[in-house]
Amino acid sequence: MGEHQIEEQGRAQRAVPIGVVMVGMSLVVWWPAFTLGAWGDLFFDQLLTLWAAATAALVFVLIERRPVGSKLVRALLLLIPSLWIVLSFLFNESEENLAVFLLALAGILVVVVGLPLTMWVLVRIVWPDFASFTRRSTRWTILGVVGGIAVMSFLLGVFQSEWLYCEEFTLSGNSEPPGCTPEPPDLDE
Repeated sequence: MGEHQIEEQGRAQRAVPIGVVMVGMSLVVWWPAFTLGAWGDLFFDQLLTLWAAATAALVFVLIERRPVGSKLVRALLLLIPSLWIVLSFLFNESEENLAVFLLALAGILVVVVGLPLTMWVLVRIVWPDFASFTRRSTRWTILGVVGGIAVMSFLLGVFQSEWLYCEEFTLSGNSEPPGCTPEPPDLDE
């Protein structure tokens, strides 16, 4: 095997984990983005899944052998989902005031900030050399792809009535989002 072939094979082997990271992060963000677009809300199971992953990542960050300064910012950011849960207990959603609005805004922030950060920390846990192994342009590409999928999923949710029927949501076990389109009558009957 020539030197060029070995070099190409090495690049291909390094590219596979980057693809796995990109696909995995995209799979995590599409559904919350879609539900935010279709229903205008984030479902509790999405927020609690994020909370569980962020809490596990937080524990890892706290026990890893690194200087306190390098893990303090990550630990504080990974606390965001837990703070959202605490605020949810403190404020009743049936009240209509600024605190409830801020709580809803915090829930969206939990997903927008918490999801990417939690995924980044999990990637760094599973693949510690990721940042040093990949070029900055590659990391920005991953971020762009995942962000693009999140934006497109949100827009697909916003415009769900243009391409999905209410019955499709019901059949999949979801509630019908506001403004969904009823399925047209079967003309063969």
